[in-house]
Amino acid sequence: MKRYKLFIATLLLPLLVLAGCGSAALPSISVAQPAPVSAPMAAPVPTAVSSATSSGDVLSALEGKLGAIYDQVNPSVVNIRVVQKQEMSAPSLPEIPGFRFFEPPTTPQEPQEFYRQGAGSGFVWDKEGHIITNNHVVADADKISVTFYDGTVVPGEIVGTDPDSDLAVVKVDVPANRLLPVQMFDSSQVKVGQLAVAIGNPFALEGTMTVGFVSALGRLLPVQSADGQGPGYSIPDVIQTDAPINPGNSGGVLVNDQGQVIGVTSAIISPVGASAGIGFAIPAGIVTKVVPVLINSGHYQHPWLGVSGTSLNPDLAEAMKLNSDQRGALVVDVVPGSPADNAGLQGSDRQVTIEGQDVRVGGDLITAIDGQPVKEFDDVVTYLARATDVGQEVSLTVLRDGGEETLPVILAARPKSAEAQSEPSQSGQASGAWLGIAGQTVTPQIAQAMNLPQDQEGVLVEQVEANSPADQAGLRGSYKPATIDGQSLLVGGDIITALDEQPVTQIEDLQALVRQAEPDQEVTLTILRDGEQVEVSVTLGERPGTSQ
Repeated sequence: MKRYKLFIATLLLPLLVLAGCGSAALPSISVAQPAPVSAPMAAPVPTAVSSATSSGDVLSALEGKLGAIYDQVNPSVVNIRVVQKQEMSAPSLPEIPGFRFFEPPTTPQEPQEFYRQGAGSGFVWDKEGHIITNNHVVADADKISVTFYDGTVVPGEIVGTDPDSDLAVVKVDVPANRLLPVQMFDSSQVKVGQLAVAIGNPFALEGTMTVGFVSALGRLLPVQSADGQGPGYSIPDVIQTDAPINPGNSGGVLVNDQGQVIGVTSAIISPVGASAGIGFAIPAGIVTKVVPVLINSGHYQHPWLGVSGTSLNPDLAEAMKLNSDQRGALVVDVVPGSPADNAGLQGSDRQVTIEGQDVRVGGDLITAIDGQPVKEFDDVVTYLARATDVGQEVSLTVLRDGGEETLPVILAARPKSAEAQSEPSQSGQASGAWLGIAGQTVTPQIAQAMNLPQDQEGVLVEQVEANSPADQAGLRGSYKPATIDGQSLLVGGDIITALDEQPVTQIEDLQALVRQAEPDQEVTLTILRDGEQVEVSVTLGERPGTSQ
């Protein structure tokens, strides 16, 4: 949650002409024609004057159109201020999108209570006082205040949140005649090149408008679990725009040339934390699907398949002995007990090296869902969000071992983020050392599945978190599905048997040894990999989220 500020774009005249194109009724542009040979020398002068006059008319019409959009939409946009009470022992606060932090005046030696303030944007949904914003704007807020365009400030109360779509509903007590709901648009009809106008409160500057175009459609916007440890998902059909979006714009509106909302401004890509011309808006199609449910029940259930994977490319196709032009969604992992697992989908069971990187291949390749072609993994994500509901049966067409199969799958509700299965959080303790794996104690059954002696001890590495110390050191996670005691799990990863020559016989041993270490400390892990004992040096990191 950050404050965002929209800067009015200064556009050259030819660009203004393009920006004015669309449903707005603009005067046509006169084009100078070559004068006849017999025409007097003065003939070009009126033509030039006519062209200049026409350009001026286009500029005036565009300015009028943008002014009308602002007058129509701005009364529906609000500024949202949040306050969070926290106890911290260090004066330096972490940077969280959407928040502007105010540091305490002194450096406390003991944990002290102070308040973190932040601001974002929102907009009026209906006459009942429901305000829509981003979930990351109001998450964990202890106090919310909503400021309307006329300066009216009222308290707000959260009535529903959905982290997986980054949407939230806040309720205010305001007379209906003072509430001006926005007009929503069918975002599936949005086209690249159309006018895009963002209105919000960048850097707490209320009622700021910026102008650009729809730059691209169908982007995926990753949404990580609240604790940063659980599974991450993606918001599909996201609209990309070059309309300047800055901290504080989160939860504001992106509208078309008729002032209709096509998306909710939510995120940017920028090396400096401010607009770099790449902004993203949650599409109106998702907003209109999620918000009514949030108002009625306070939460939204997303349909869930239970797989992770990647898009098939020519290199992966070659590794799987498929045609180089074959496309689809390669299933890498299947979540045990998920709808995909119950339907019999198979994850990737072997590892190959492509361009120096270890990748997993061999799983089912999804080529269609309910008869709709799947060319990349994003197509699966988008279809589930657009066209399905919890409890619905979908039909997956998959390639398996060179043959095509059709698998019926009954979708379930997406599970909440689970607690990390790796070493537990050390919040409140002096040490915040972090390895970055999920693992479990090796059992005789796991050892047998990996063709190891049944008395083999250690910790099986199930998953390696991206960019973690374990990842940077080259630890390998599990990739081969196995059924043990009726439960599906992955095996085949590294087995940690010692840390700095201290034996590791179970997950608790590893947790204790990591807990005793310090961030930036280099440790040596003794591991079993493909039946061979090797040693790997790992520089432990600082656990994400620990106080600085």
